[in-house]
Amino acid sequence: MKFFKSHLALLVWRIILLYVVLMLCRLLFYAYNSTLMGEIPFSEWWSLVCGSFKFDTVSILYANALFIIMSLFPLRLRERRWWRRIKFWYYVVVNAVLLVVTNLADAIYFHYTQKRFTADEIFFADNDNSAMLVLKFAAENWYIVLVGVAFIIMLAAGYWRKTREWGMFSGVGYYVYSTLIFIAAIGLSIGGIRGGFTKMTRPITMSNATLYTADNMRATMILSNPFCILRTIGSSGKISYEKYFSDEELASIYTPEHRPVEKHSAAELEGRNVVVFVMESFSAEHSALLRPDLYEDKQQKGYTPFFDSLMRQSYTFYNMYANGRRSIQALPAVWASIPSYKNPFVLMPQAMAETRALPAILKDKGYRTMFFCGSDHGSMGFGAFARTTGIEHLYSRQDYEKHHGKDDFDGYWGIWDEKFIGYMGEELQKSTEPFFATIFTLTSHHPFVVPEEYEGKLPEGITPNHKCVAYVDQAVGKFFARYENEEWFKNTIFVFVADHVSSEQFSDVFRSSPGSYQVMGFIHAPESSLVGEHHQVVSQVDIMPTLLGLLGNEEPYFAFGRDIFGEVEAEPISVSYDNNMFQAITAEHLVLFDEHRVVAVYSKDDIRHENNLLGKVDVSDIERRMKAMIQSYYSRIEAKDYLVRN
Repeated sequence: MKFFKSHLALLVWRIILLYVVLMLCRLLFYAYNSTLMGEIPFSEWWSLVCGSFKFDTVSILYANALFIIMSLFPLRLRERRWWRRIKFWYYVVVNAVLLVVTNLADAIYFHYTQKRFTADEIFFADNDNSAMLVLKFAAENWYIVLVGVAFIIMLAAGYWRKTREWGMFSGVGYYVYSTLIFIAAIGLSIGGIRGGFTKMTRPITMSNATLYTADNMRATMILSNPFCILRTIGSSGKISYEKYFSDEELASIYTPEHRPVEKHSAAELEGRNVVVFVMESFSAEHSALLRPDLYEDKQQKGYTPFFDSLMRQSYTFYNMYANGRRSIQALPAVWASIPSYKNPFVLMPQAMAETRALPAILKDKGYRTMFFCGSDHGSMGFGAFARTTGIEHLYSRQDYEKHHGKDDFDGYWGIWDEKFIGYMGEELQKSTEPFFATIFTLTSHHPFVVPEEYEGKLPEGITPNHKCVAYVDQAVGKFFARYENEEWFKNTIFVFVADHVSSEQFSDVFRSSPGSYQVMGFIHAPESSLVGEHHQVVSQVDIMPTLLGLLGNEEPYFAFGRDIFGEVEAEPISVSYDNNMFQAITAEHLVLFDEHRVVAVYSKDDIRHENNLLGKVDVSDIERRMKAMIQSYYSRIEAKDYLVRN
């Protein structure tokens, strides 16, 4: 029939083909991340399909708006051979990149970050090692590359390029009919992008995925690109938030302004040096001391024997939580006690405003401030942010290689941790005191490789990262053995905290929140009484206030965390933003908040989030504090105000 060769019929077929490809991409996404997401109940399948259809519609319209216009343009120009050739190549190339490649890459990316690829990630694409890492990921996941090629061939073959397109009418009827179809298509496209046609409909956002499932992981699976990228472009600078309280009421509930009244009893370490180890992907799961329950039936009792021994001589946090899932979210939390919610703080233009972070406060007290990271100078923006916090001296791969040559590059991220931690020790040995130093370790990160001389000498473990964790544990042990008798070492407070949980987990506990945020964290102060176990909830933003308290600081300061020794709260909580939802981790529960109301409450033991306790457990105080913290956070960012006013 002539109708099936009409412009409209062929366009509909080609759009249907895109839906099929996106759904196949989603099935592969689920298969690749099934251990994180768990089994999907049969009762949820239809709801997930409906949600997927809505987000796929937006992605298809974003990517193919020009193609739709060219296909339905109400002039006979569209039947020219050159016009049809442009349409074909647009359809294949644009959809291959924006739909196939991006969504399949999302499956791999999600495995490591538990989030979809958005505009934020473009920030990291400028690193020198980006191309090499992409090739490494492609080689490791060659079968996904082959599937992607098959999908692209499907698009090209299914386009029916050789089919001649015809108009349904001739003469004036051709233009009238074509114009009406063109106008109707524009209207339908607008409705599809907005998510509906009612007056109350607004363009859908990523958080709308939670309307189709109560599980945040499965809500993320519903999403598709390029929707996630285009909906987040420019959002890092846009501030939109709910104002739950008046300014006066807000200040009575929560404020990030801290005004120490007097030195507390724990402040016996005034004047000491400070060295902070920010350890890549050091989950609490790796430690048999922090999580002995995970190793009861295992022959290998954890992968951090040195750290476990050191934690017994330190002040150890048994419920330490990261404030985000990405490395770039950790440094603002640790140095400035500023969390990242919807967007990484350092990627927001408001982050350029004046701050008075921990390094700056200590620098004004005479401390030499340093940051060590074995990657390339300027990599991932760490050094740039370090400068804004008051860190004067930056040490990178290039600095190391000036002294020790170029043989210790790991081939992917930077200098092997054992070598670079030793280099930090050399610099601290000759530094003036007091000093504040931070080192960001690298080796316990994908692609999970260790130096050749350690192959076969470290426990392989259950996950690919375990041998890397064991290597870093051993490297820090060698650092301690080398310098522990030095006077500067004895006069130092050592803080150990992970940037986020590892992408590789062997226990179900660490595949969903709150376990997916529980990290290693402790403070070691040689020859001091600061030894003990802390079982209350603590997060990365508490490190700055706690250190200032231990050092006897009396200066007012800005921080979203608390001094765990000097500021006692009724129930400490860790607030973060996970899969388009705010969450509060308390001693017993995980509370999910969608910016308007609490939508779920789970026991921390309910690792699959199967029993929603909403209405059965009173979390009104937690909800009130979450609202106050969120409003305080965004109001201060909107005002670019991170200082305490006298």
